[in-house]
Amino acid sequence: MTVDPKELKDAAESPFDSFGLDSLGLLGIVGELENRYGASLPPDSERCRTPREFLNLVNSTLTAGA
Repeated sequence: MTVDPKELKDAAESPFDSFGLDSLGLLGIVGELENRYGASLPPDSERCRTPREFLNLVNSTLTAGA
């Protein structure tokens, strides 16, 4: 499944399930980001409910590691 990044941006406060993405899908995204960038995200990252919440978590994790 693919979600248009613009759609995520425009509806950043909408729950992930409104995009057809469940916690397993988000876990896949977490794994891909960790593999691609070599940075670990918090263990409960897949529990984020909205794109905004997930983006804030990723940004705060990256900022803390900088």
